[in-house]
Parts: sequence; C-alpha cells; structure tokens
Amino acid sequence: MDMSPQPFQPLVTDKRLRLAIFLFLLTAMFMATLDNQIVSTALPTIVGEFGELERFGWVGSAFLLATSAVMPVYGKLGDLFGRKYVMIAAVTIFTIGSLLCGLAWSMDSLIAARVFQGLGGGGIMVSIFSVNADLFEPRERARYQSYSSLVIMASGTVGPTIGGVMSDLFGWRSIFLVNLPIGILVLAGLMMLLPNRRPSRQPKIDYMGAVLLALASTTVVLLTDGISLFGSLFSWESFTVLAIGTASAVAWVMVERRAPDPIIPLRLFRDSTFSLFLIVSLMTGGVAIGMVNYFALFLQTTTGLTPTGAGLFFIAVTGGIVVGSLSAGRLISITGRYKPFVVAGLVMNVVTLLIFSQLHAGSSLVLVALVMLMQGLSVGLGQQAPVIGVQNAVPRADVGSATGAVTLTRMGGAAIAISIYGAVITAFMHGVTIPGVDNVTTLTPDQLAKLPEAARLAVADAYARAFEPMFLTAAGLAGVGLIAALMLKPVRLPSAGERKG
Repeated sequence: MDMSPQPFQPLVTDKRLRLAIFLFLLTAMFMATLDNQIVSTALPTIVGEFGELERFGWVGSAFLLATSAVMPVYGKLGDLFGRKYVMIAAVTIFTIGSLLCGLAWSMDSLIAARVFQGLGGGGIMVSIFSVNADLFEPRERARYQSYSSLVIMASGTVGPTIGGVMSDLFGWRSIFLVNLPIGILVLAGLMMLLPNRRPSRQPKIDYMGAVLLALASTTVVLLTDGISLFGSLFSWESFTVLAIGTASAVAWVMVERRAPDPIIPLRLFRDSTFSLFLIVSLMTGGVAIGMVNYFALFLQTTTGLTPTGAGLFFIAVTGGIVVGSLSAGRLISITGRYKPFVVAGLVMNVVTLLIFSQLHAGSSLVLVALVMLMQGLSVGLGQQAPVIGVQNAVPRADVGSATGAVTLTRMGGAAIAISIYGAVITAFMHGVTIPGVDNVTTLTPDQLAKLPEAARLAVADAYARAFEPMFLTAAGLAGVGLIAALMLKPVRLPSAGERKG
C-alpha cells in the first residue's frame, strides 16, 4: 500500500470562486462568533423582562456548553460525509435556533433555544476550518486562517456595541432575528458554490466517546449551578447529577481505551505539557470568555450606562486582546518561547480582576476603561500559547485531537465559570430590598435610569457589593491557571530548519 503523501488537490481550482466561498465562510463565522458577544449588553434588558436573575448566566453558558459538546462530532462527520452538507446543516440549525431565541416567551424557553442555537454554532466553527483545509494548500491556508482570526476579533469589538444599539432601538429580540437574513444568504451561497468531496476512506466515529464526554461536561456545569437549579448543592438532585457525571467520566475513559479512533486519545495525558495546558485553558476560558456577560451587567448596574454606552467599553477589551495577541505572536515567533507569555498574561489577569473587585458605584469611567484594557491585554498575551504548546508537544498524528481538547476545555471552562459567577451574584443579591423598588433584580437599564437618585445609587451599591466576591472568585480561577502555567516546561519551539524533539 502506497503510504507516500499525496499532492494537495484543492476542492476548487478557480481562485475567484475560492475567494467567494471563503467570504461566505467568513460571514458564517462572523455570525456565530458575534452571537455570544452581541447578547452580552442586552442581557440586563432580557432579565428585566423575564426576571430570574439566577438564570442570567445560563443564557451564555447554555450556548457555550452546546457549542463545545458538538465540536468533536462535527469534525468526524465532515471526514465521513464531506464538509459541504455538514456545514449547511450547522448553519441551518444555527439560523433556526436564532429564530427560536427571538420568539422566546420566558427565560427557560430562551435558554433552551440557546442550546439549540449552540448545536449549530459549534458545527460552524469546526466546519469552517475543515473547509479551509480543502480549499487552500498549507502555506496559503495559514494566511487565510489569519483573516479568520481577524473576524473573531472584529466580532468581539463590535458585538457588544451592536447588541446595545439594537437593544435600545429595536428591542432585544432583534439581536437574534438579525441572523435570519444572514443565515439564509450564507446557505444560498454555500449550496450554489461549494462542491462536496466525499472522502474515499470511511473513518470510524467514536460516537459513544463523544456522547459520554458531552454528558460528563454537562453534569459539571449543572453541579456548579446546583443552588439555583435544585435549591442546594447537597440536594438529592445534585447527588444524582454527580453520580451520572462520575459514571459518564469513568465510562468515557473505558471507551477511549478501546476506541480505534478516540475523540481524545488518553496517551496524550502522559505528557505534562498537554495536561497542564488543559488546566490553563479551562481557567482562561472562565476568566476570558466567561466574564463577558458579567462585565456588561457590571457596567449597566453600577454606572448607569445604557446598553449602547456599555457596549462601547468593550472596544477597550478587544483592543487590548488584539495588541496582546499580536505582540505575543510576534515575540513567540522570534524567541520560540511561549511560557513567559502564558505566565505574564495570567499574572496580569489576577491583578486586573483584583482591581475590578475594588471598584465601586462611583468609580471613574476612565479608570474602568483602563482596567478593561488591561483585561484585554492579559487575555491576548496568553490566548495563543495553549494551542501552540500542545501542538508542539504531541505527535503529528494527534495534533487535531489535542487542538480539539484545548478548545473543549476553554469553552467548557467558560460555561462552568458563567454558572459559578451567576450563583455568586444571585447569592449576594438575594433578599436585597430598596425603598421604592419592587424587585431589584428585574430592573432594566432604562428603568434604573428613571429611578430617583437615592434609589439608583442604592441599587448600584448593592450590585457593586455583589460583584466584589464574583471578581475575587474569577481572580482565584486565574490564580489556579497561573500555578499550572508556572509548572510548564521551559520549551523552545523548533525553528523552520529544525526537527521537533
């Protein structure tokens, strides 16, 4: 059997057609990545309509959890059936999910719709990178992947601002319904322009491993939100979830040992670099992605900013991410060292979150913007290293699995942290009463602005006191990631002319 590498054959040979397909892919990516950012500044308004502040975090974590759970499955399905129809299915699910979110009648129905939407979002993210691999040869692919990164950064910059403006002008439902024409446009473009290449080989899909991994991840998130869901962490429901999660994790290990093509090969855990970076990724996901919604809530409840005004502050965060990421990428390329940037990013993250915990209702907005810029810089400095590190540490045949594992832990960390933050905020806001305010937790930004000055300041102070322990919790998560980062080996990445050791 001939094992020599086959020359690359692009799925589309016409350059203009490839560019057109790529633009449709970027549009789909922008839609999927924008969604979790655009909802952040509208969440206080949603809570004001539906109530149930304790479920606030689930609007974000439900989407992230569903997204991370299906990522490995979509990758395998693309290998089996071809990228085109898997990508089309993902965009269709996401678009229908957006419609369901826009039609939601309660917080529970919105959370359920976000789960459905996330099932499509995860497929979009994975399938786009797989289609790019079919369209472009390796060197050219690296250049086009950088454009994908710019789209992700752009969605982070404009998402909260767009969400705030649309929420103010057209109501919060518009932030979901706007995906309908975009999704239909993308579907039409992909159906007409993207060819389907069905692979000749038939890989064996580790369905059981994927299901068990998703089930174990879900139970972890349910446990972190046990107080709001079940009334107590020590209820029989919580113990049932714990038992299901433990059984799923044990079964997953047993299945992965025997699977011919496991979702995550267990042999990867023998390398400390892989295991430590999973911890780093889990914690950084919690303090980077998981904090987005709560920054928006903090700004609108403690400073009285409108959704539009709060959205503008996220430009500082994303600007910091861009500067930190580009600087770290350039310096890692020159020095070959990634550990110093992981450590520096997490040290800065701990400091930033500790400063946030000391901010109060009367804090200067200039100071808040500077601290948010620091948060962005800290995230940007360390965000590339986990993927670079594990790809360098594992055998070439396992690069895809290792990269998927880092993505899973990052998204899973965000979902878990969102639930933890929500539980902390709810616990400290429970029982807060302010004269002239029926229910503090159901106030929309518009209603808050119309309160008498004394009542508005009382609400802002109450939220500021609740946010202090939440930011301290986030600093603790960053601290755990920092300990793992300090334990990393001082590896130097090989240069172009060297072999990987």
